[in-house]
Amino acid sequence: MRRHATSGSPFEEQFGFTRAVREGNRIVVAGTGPIEDDGSTTPGDAGAQADRCCRLIVKAIEDLGGSADDVVRTRMFLTSPEDQAAVGEVHKHYFGGARPAATMVGAAWLCREEWLVEIEAEALIGE
Repeated sequence: MRRHATSGSPFEEQFGFTRAVREGNRIVVAGTGPIEDDGSTTPGDAGAQADRCCRLIVKAIEDLGGSADDVVRTRMFLTSPEDQAAVGEVHKHYFGGARPAATMVGAAWLCREEWLVEIEAEALIGE
């Protein structure tokens, strides 16, 4: 049975998606930008924005019965190579215990001009 977790992002309705989907023991979390509950962008540098992204990801996974320790794959999209250390530290804080397979790549642009990072994740819930 497929279950969904929403974050309230205005993009979910606008673009026809949901923050995360659980099918069986697999949870897939959509690309998550640094968006606040009111729809504004998280202020601050790439580290602050990555922290918001990870908090939204972990909440979605928890809403679907998992935890940060269940994360097996992450993808981080950055608009500047200078931000990789800051984003990497945040990633380690949230997912270092799980040690997921991870990719960090440069992106020419993200959904909003002020976004410096977007992160997506996948989790597998134990049998």
